[in-house]
Amino acid sequence: MKLSGVYAIADDELLAGRNIHDCVTAALQGGVGIVQYRCKSRSFHERVSLASDLLNLCQQWQVPLIINDDVALCKTIGADGVHLGDDDVPLLEARERLGSNAIIGITCHASISTAKTAEAATADYVAFGRFYPSNTKPAALPAEIEILNLARATLSIPIVAIGGINAENGAALIEAGADMLAVVHAIFGAEDIDASTRRLVELFEN
Repeated sequence: MKLSGVYAIADDELLAGRNIHDCVTAALQGGVGIVQYRCKSRSFHERVSLASDLLNLCQQWQVPLIINDDVALCKTIGADGVHLGDDDVPLLEARERLGSNAIIGITCHASISTAKTAEAATADYVAFGRFYPSNTKPAALPAEIEILNLARATLSIPIVAIGGINAENGAALIEAGADMLAVVHAIFGAEDIDASTRRLVELFEN
């Protein structure tokens, strides 16, 4: 699976009671290239049920489903991969548990050295940010856009930009070297998810 385009992060705690299946369907209709399921509060049984449904949905669209943080959930439902942050399972342990075909992404904030270490340890992509003020993680460490230029010159794996990204500010990140734009609020906080997603997708077509 090619890792590029709009990377939609579906956090069911931020959907204000809306049906996550319907919301992700609208994002897929809008043209997202990858979906991540993020949940911090539900029981494991509930997460398995919801994530399994999303996996079936994403498979219909031939779009990979990534699980945020939870290697056990990823393995249980057979998701396409997992995204790991600072306090999660180490990359090499996740790779051993999930196998060579799993997509594993790593949060790198604004650290090229962390990204280089992740690439050497078989990460499939690295994520930098936040680049703009974020509704989802307002306290996240900021990153300068120049980190994407340096990452593009240094790394051979795909690069994700995250943090406060929308259709108005995303083009600069793509121009600087981002292969994917990870978006939460500008997709799932929108009244018309399909239309908002399409505006983001168009940034990669110009």
